[in-house]
Amino acid sequence: MNIDKGILLESGTNELEVIVFQVGTGTFGINVMKVREIIQAQPVTALPNSHPHIEGIVRLRDEVLTVVNLMKVLGFQPSEQPENDKFIVSELNQIKVAFRVQNVSRIHRISWEQIEKPNELSQGLESLSTGIVKMDNQMILLLDFEKVVVDINPDKGINVNQVKSLGKRERSHKKIVAVEDSTMLRKLLHETLSEAGYDQVTFFDNGKSAWEYLTFTKNEQTDVKEEIQLIITDVEMPQMDGHHLTKRIKEDEQLADIPVVIFSSLISEDVYHKGKGVGADGQISKPEIVKLIQLIDQLIL
Repeated sequence: MNIDKGILLESGTNELEVIVFQVGTGTFGINVMKVREIIQAQPVTALPNSHPHIEGIVRLRDEVLTVVNLMKVLGFQPSEQPENDKFIVSELNQIKVAFRVQNVSRIHRISWEQIEKPNELSQGLESLSTGIVKMDNQMILLLDFEKVVVDINPDKGINVNQVKSLGKRERSHKKIVAVEDSTMLRKLLHETLSEAGYDQVTFFDNGKSAWEYLTFTKNEQTDVKEEIQLIITDVEMPQMDGHHLTKRIKEDEQLADIPVVIFSSLISEDVYHKGKGVGADGQISKPEIVKLIQLIDQLIL
């Protein structure tokens, strides 16, 4: 199955396309922008002493990819007919991974407004998911693939020790807004930005909440740039994504001069062009926290 990523040509529409798939008794989804292709499952070479969620490696044309078994990640029993499984070949956090699933059904085009965050009553879903979509009388759980990868290999995540390589830094009086839907990543961003001297950071878990704050601030302040010197945003977020948020900021006369940096695991060539199209002042791929801090230094001197 080849993935056509040219459908959503216009940037900042607050829409995405989700590939729906099944694992065990659950129905799940992945943003099409994370997917390179979907292929029939192939024989896997096992790796000794690897993480329990890693099934092994597979050769795909000229590349060797790690295969992550989502049945193990999600606590389901192995497939009864593994020869019918599919591999979702994905690229995120600057690595390529093949995720084993049991069936791939179709692609849905939806708005981020249709996506809800799991709440405290969702019995642990929040640790696995970035959102829930209610569609066609079914619930589609958007998996947090970045967390799946970081749980297997913590080196692929954001690390405070990386910031320490920048040497001793002074405290900054600059005020930053950071928009990140992952609870884990908000905590890591807080720690790393604080270590870098940026401890006046206001966090939001989706673009809609951030936009409401920006709108309130510009209406309350004579010069909004005195209250907010820079905005960091993820791309994938419920209610309003980072591209749509950036587009709104850059189309607003009072906010347009505030630098916006997109910090996402999705900075592929296609996504980079979308970010440029909505006016982002910089784009850094997770988990490159040192590059993010260096760019912040440049933009708010």
